[in-house]
Order: sequence, then C-alpha cells, then structure tokens
Amino acid sequence: MKFTCDIKSLNDACNNVMRAVSTKVTIPTIEGILLECGSDTLSLTGYDFEFGINTILSATVAEPGAIVINAKILCDIVRKISGQTVMFEVNGTSVLISAGAKQYNITGIDADDYPELPSVSGGYPLFINQGILQQMVSQTLFAVADSEQSKPVHTGLKFEMTQNQLRLIGVDGYRLAIRTETIKYDGEDVTFIVPKKTIRELIKLMDSDVDKDISVSVGKRHIVFEVDNYSIISRLLDGDFLDYNAAVPKTSTTTVLINTGDALDCIESTIPVIENNAKNPIRVLFDADEMRVSTVSVLGRSIDYTHANVSGVRVEIGFNSKYVLDALHAADTDQVRIELNGPVSPVKILPVNDDSYLFLVLPMRLKNEV
Repeated sequence: MKFTCDIKSLNDACNNVMRAVSTKVTIPTIEGILLECGSDTLSLTGYDFEFGINTILSATVAEPGAIVINAKILCDIVRKISGQTVMFEVNGTSVLISAGAKQYNITGIDADDYPELPSVSGGYPLFINQGILQQMVSQTLFAVADSEQSKPVHTGLKFEMTQNQLRLIGVDGYRLAIRTETIKYDGEDVTFIVPKKTIRELIKLMDSDVDKDISVSVGKRHIVFEVDNYSIISRLLDGDFLDYNAAVPKTSTTTVLINTGDALDCIESTIPVIENNAKNPIRVLFDADEMRVSTVSVLGRSIDYTHANVSGVRVEIGFNSKYVLDALHAADTDQVRIELNGPVSPVKILPVNDDSYLFLVLPMRLKNEV
C-alpha cells in the first residue's frame, strides 16, 4: 500500500474520525483508524462497535491496500507535519510516513482484524435540511438523559417521521422537549431513537450556514447519516419510550405570557445564592401582572420580579432553576406562553402563537421558608 494525499485534508479527517475511536475498550484494533486505498481515494474509518465515522479523501494511489494505525499516534503525527502533501508506504504492518525532511516509522495492525461496519440496506431513505435539523436538535437534545441511571432508551433522541412532518422528542424523567417541523416527506410513518452521542457528533459535522440536505438511511438496528463526505453509522436504541402525549397536560388553570429575556434575567438573578439545584428550588409566584422569583439556601436569599400577563388562578410553584433556564434558552421566540395547572402538575412552555416547540418541566416540592 502506497499513497500521497493533502496534509490539511488528512488532518481534518483524522480529527473528525478519531471521535468514533474507542477510549473505553482496550482492544488495539478499535483504538485505531482503518485506512483503505482504492484507485484514487483514501478512506478513513473509526468504529467502537456502537458508533462509527467514515470519510473518503482524494489521494494519489501507487498501490492499493489497507492498514489500521493507532488513532492517537496517527493524529499526533499528521498534526506535526507541515507542507502540502504526505506519503504513506506500508509493507506488511510496517508503516513509513514521510513529508519533507520528516520521517516516521511505526507499526500498524492488519486490516483483516478490523471489525466490519454494520450495513443498512432496505432502510427508509430520508432527506433533512442541515439548518432545520440543527435548530430542532438545539431545542430538544438538552432534555435527553445523560446517564443510564435513567432508562437507557431515554439516553437517545426520538425521531418521528409522518406525512410532511418531522418531530424530535427528548426526555430525562424531569423534563420533556418536543420540536415539530413541516418538511417534504411522503414516505411511510417511521420512528427511531438515536443515541445522544451520535447526535452530538453529527451536529459537529454539519454546517448551519449551508442550505444542503443530509441523507438518512434507517434500518432495524442501525442508522446512517451522510453529511458532505462523511458517513456516521450508529446503533439505534430500543425500548419503551415515554408516552409523551399522555404526559402533557391537556388543560391549564393559569396562563402566563412573558418576554423570554425578562424571564431568563429574573431566574438567572437567583443563581449566586443557589448552592445545589436539586436541593434549592426556586420559588416562582405568578400573580396579576408579575412573575416573582425567590430562593433561599445556606448561601443567602434572593428575590426578583418582572412584568408578566397572568390570566387565571394565582399559583406559586417550585422548580429546579437549571431545567427552566434550559427550556427558556432553547425557546427561539421573543415571548413564551407558560401554562400551569396548580403547584404540583408539570408546567408547559410554548410559543405564544403556535406549538412548534413544547417544553415540559416537572415542579419541585417547596418547603416553608423560615
């Protein structure tokens, strides 16, 4: 195997593909990047049995072949090389890397030992605009569970594709985020759940300024996203996802219209005296024409208020401030509509005029302040 390629392109590819290389499993093969040469291309693959990234570069190939090289060593070497091009020459498992005056001799691993990536054939082909998907993810991924102390299925983002509509749903047991968008889609209804890590890595490869689609192929157990010259393959999560329609209250006794920025400022003013979000809830009072926010902890007390249009029953309710702030930061409207049904029911945060997003936050029990 012998080839020459552009250093900058190889460096970018190495940095991106390396994110799929295992850091937990000490198996030398999957600690490496698979390099494969065709007639005039170089393919790089990283895979950890659950998540993989592949990309293809242009290369001048003198001799096709394949080799696995430790990802950290490869990326460190490529990062140190200057100039325009770099040459790789492989003889067995011996790898010679040269560029200008620099030469490196390292040992690779036989490519036959590298695991085969799952294939997704006969899946549903979907096309989603990069900018739209990025916006939808930014308004839902924050609510996806981080830890498998939650149900494993809730550590993923749920996609629901129906006639001309895409819906994303994230949940972690304390909050729920739903984002709905009209898209061009006339296929059959399909639902799948993608791990949070996969979505995070996908977003890093996407460009919100480019009006281009990404291609999505969904199989029974795996999914492939294709963005520019990258392919991301991931396992799908399986299990009983929350029946979110049943979790969302259908009625409310209090409705609040409030400027999003004012609500954020008012709640953020309590942060300096909150010792622990899980133990120090904020106390929020909606009454007449204001939202009043206070909290107390061993660090001290805080109180602030801002104007709000409150209709219905006066209500005082407790929240984890982080969960409410995350929801308000995700809102992309100048004003939000907050719907409440007493102090112990989940609270809905929505746009004033439509239901393009819906955030649900569970309340916290308030203690009597001394």
